[in-house]
Amino acid sequence: MTIGNIERLSTGVPGFDRLLEGGIPQGFMVALTGEPGTGKTIFSLHFIAEGLKKGEPCVYVTTEESRDSIIRQAGQFGWDFSSLLEKKLIIIDALMKEKEDQWSLVNVTPEEVVQKIIDAKKVLGYGKGRLVIDSVSTLFLDKPAMARKISYYLKRSLDKWKFTTYVTSQYAVTTSQAFGFGVEHVADGIIRFRRVVKNGRLRKFILIEKMRQTDHDKHVWEVDVEKGKGFVILGKIDEKAEDFRLMK
Repeated sequence: MTIGNIERLSTGVPGFDRLLEGGIPQGFMVALTGEPGTGKTIFSLHFIAEGLKKGEPCVYVTTEESRDSIIRQAGQFGWDFSSLLEKKLIIIDALMKEKEDQWSLVNVTPEEVVQKIIDAKKVLGYGKGRLVIDSVSTLFLDKPAMARKISYYLKRSLDKWKFTTYVTSQYAVTTSQAFGFGVEHVADGIIRFRRVVKNGRLRKFILIEKMRQTDHDKHVWEVDVEKGKGFVILGKIDEKAEDFRLMK
């Protein structure tokens, strides 16, 4: 979808594109930050599934789950990833580290990740594509001070390959800052995920904190992951952004 002079890619999440003037600007790197269990991976799977539906080349780098786990999760929501492997989709497994597997990473370094992504794009074909790195925090777990430099390296190295990219990252509950801090400084957009227990019930929330070239929604929305549907938007809530950042 092109609005004005900006081409936007659908997130694939029902109702979410309207919060972003139609979707993510093509070529952007968007940080999905939040605690484990807040829906970042499912949100990312929607993005990939939408790309596959449109025939776009897609690459998914998984550092915290196996390739099989990603395929099974997608299947729970009706997305058949396995039939499209190495046709329109390559899932790079940076967890299992199988040396005989062409799309497995033995050494999870920024350089190795970038090279493997480029190799995958060459196989899938040139042109615009979608990329997910889930999670980017793995690349600087032992050197958090390097987070910004590594994030810049990823963005700069992959820019000419015409990816629109999601990078997921964890953040500290006490400060609401992304692990390593640097990811948010480099990203073109920030979508923040939170979970809290209120009145004895687990609730999940999402907030678009930043999206360049976009008059994005500024409200906090309650969300959930529903069986057979995936990521769903439940409704707007009254908390202000500053309250949301420090919810406990």
